[in-house]
Amino acid sequence: MGIRGELFTTQVTLTNRSYFFNVKENRAGDVFLQIVESKKTDGEGDRRAIVVFEEDMRNFLNGMDESLSFIEKERKERAKQNKQKKTERAAKASKGESSGDDTKKVYRRKGESRLVAEKRAEREDDGIKRTGKIIHVKSKRSGAKPEVTTTTEY
Repeated sequence: MGIRGELFTTQVTLTNRSYFFNVKENRAGDVFLQIVESKKTDGEGDRRAIVVFEEDMRNFLNGMDESLSFIEKERKERAKQNKQKKTERAAKASKGESSGDDTKKVYRRKGESRLVAEKRAEREDDGIKRTGKIIHVKSKRSGAKPEVTTTTEY
């Protein structure tokens, strides 16, 4: 028996955390599995452990197997749905159909009423991105200093 009753230990290291699977034996002779998760957050180590006793190990592993098979099944179904959606989008694109609504989404600014937002959206799209402040630079001649006019638009 090793230090602290350890019979076997293995470690799985991931990017931001490590898992330790320790098979231990207590003073009464009971064998158990201790699973420890260790992760570093802001320079501090955070450690959590669960213990599964030998007589409960089969039920624990059955639950783990069921969970893993569900995750695998769900992942395959999602991949299948994503592939189907991708082929549908490609078929629409080849037919010349748009992939979504042709209507323009209207986003309201903080404190802006719905009517003002709709009016702003109705403006003709002239290629100018209006961010609230527009700077116009006008040059009279090539040798003269440019005249700068700043306007604020709401």
